Amino acid sequence: MKSQSAYDYIIIGAGSSGCVLAHRLTENANIRVLLLEAGGKDSHPYIHMPVGFSKLTAGPRTWGFHTVPQKYANNREIPYAQGKVLGGSSSINAEIFTRGTPADYDRWAAEEGAEGWSFKDVQKYFIKSEGNTILSGDWHGSTGPLGVSNLQHPQEMTQAFVRACQELGLPYNPDFNGATQEGCGFYQVTVKNARRCSTAVGYLRPAMGRGNLTVETNVMVTRIVVQSGRAVAVEYAQNGSMRRADAESEVLLTAGAIGAPKLLMLSGIGDAEHLRKIGVDVVHHLPGVGQNLQDHFGVDIVAELNGHYSLDKYNKLHWMLWAGAQYVLFKSGPVTSNVVEGGAFWYADKSATRPDLQFHFLAGAGAEAGVPSVPKGASGITLNSYTLRPKARGSVKLRSTNPLDAPLVDPNFLGHPDDLKTSVEGIKLSVEMFHQKSLQKYIREMRFPNRAVKSQSDYENYARQYGRTSYHPTCTCKMGVDEMAVVDANLRVHGIDGLRICDSSIMPSLIGSNTNAPTIMIGEKAADLIRANH
Repeated sequence: MKSQSAYDYIIIGAGSSGCVLAHRLTENANIRVLLLEAGGKDSHPYIHMPVGFSKLTAGPRTWGFHTVPQKYANNREIPYAQGKVLGGSSSINAEIFTRGTPADYDRWAAEEGAEGWSFKDVQKYFIKSEGNTILSGDWHGSTGPLGVSNLQHPQEMTQAFVRACQELGLPYNPDFNGATQEGCGFYQVTVKNARRCSTAVGYLRPAMGRGNLTVETNVMVTRIVVQSGRAVAVEYAQNGSMRRADAESEVLLTAGAIGAPKLLMLSGIGDAEHLRKIGVDVVHHLPGVGQNLQDHFGVDIVAELNGHYSLDKYNKLHWMLWAGAQYVLFKSGPVTSNVVEGGAFWYADKSATRPDLQFHFLAGAGAEAGVPSVPKGASGITLNSYTLRPKARGSVKLRSTNPLDAPLVDPNFLGHPDDLKTSVEGIKLSVEMFHQKSLQKYIREMRFPNRAVKSQSDYENYARQYGRTSYHPTCTCKMGVDEMAVVDANLRVHGIDGLRICDSSIMPSLIGSNTNAPTIMIGEKAADLIRANH
């Protein structure tokens, strides 16, 4: 196969981290970068409207993955949304800006072989990335490419939720990314000037005019070419033709926690026994590839309201048209809402030193694919909770040698009994929050769980039936020094020269929050590591 051209760096995946790398590396005009993305351009208007999140958890801008039947979740095949568009999941997520606690990163460095990734090491990259319009100082940046802001006008139901949490005893927290994580409040969001700020918007768009950056979309990368132990090229299909691009310095893999191990295995890098069983020629035995999958298992509760107080009222045509006009004319109104406006970090285990549960309040019902809702024509609210640091470990494996086949994704949800125990506490706390006076006056009926759910086993069965992904797959190409580690602390793949992985898959363990901001941080730090060796 004839090479189309040569570059210094080839970046595979224009997601949360890939766009960061493309921006930072091309700041040096002498560095030639090729960025390859399987999805299309981020041109659909839903992407850029904050409220559009609710329309993007399924459909053509996702990969359409499902898990394998989940043994501990009633053998359900759970939808597993991952972004397939410029910006990746930062273009389709709920725009929530959280980054976990310092102890999450200190654990990586002190216990999991990730030297140089403690919080004091990575904090500067969080600050470098952040363009916060409200907060600044030791915990926040105000000049970075990633626009971060407060919600303009939180919904009436979100305000009631935050009051209800305080009635239950949770303190109000104005900044989940400050010195203290615990408490309830309103999420800051990756929104700037009433529009989503994905990494495609914040990082890639300003770099698109640079002559040393080439961006190709609708590309299916089929293989990383390894010769004499070094990654030297990438092969990909585009417009019905097979192409090859050579990497004179490095191949940088940023395809996410599902896509990265899949491509490594298709390229012959992974567990030798699994690769041979599938029919892939083994290039390098690396048993940790695709192992250690971790994700947040979120369980929703849903209440029907006694009036049209939530965003659901905008499902009616006349209200929808009014909301659209308000947004177009004034950049205000419900279209500026990310739906998931409020939340909390709290404790299932009262003896824990930091929160072990996170809550997301949705000012509506049925906003996401696969989530239960209220009767048609009614309005509702939703509260999701999840275990912040699950103990279960899953995997990503190849289904076949065909790059077009989805991999076998097994998060092993609730595969550890402690995860089930914490999930149940999250559901019980959620129900208590809905029973506080500030919310109770709006609620006609609890729909999920209903009155029949009373005992511990009832709650366990509810978790197994209604739990789902929180869109935070991580750790499948983990950083470290043990036999299951895939990359070292400089993100270089063990045993292969010229190949780094620079996305959420390199986390040694899942951090206690949403994962978009940490993935952007990984891209920022990766850019410095790469430039130091160029």
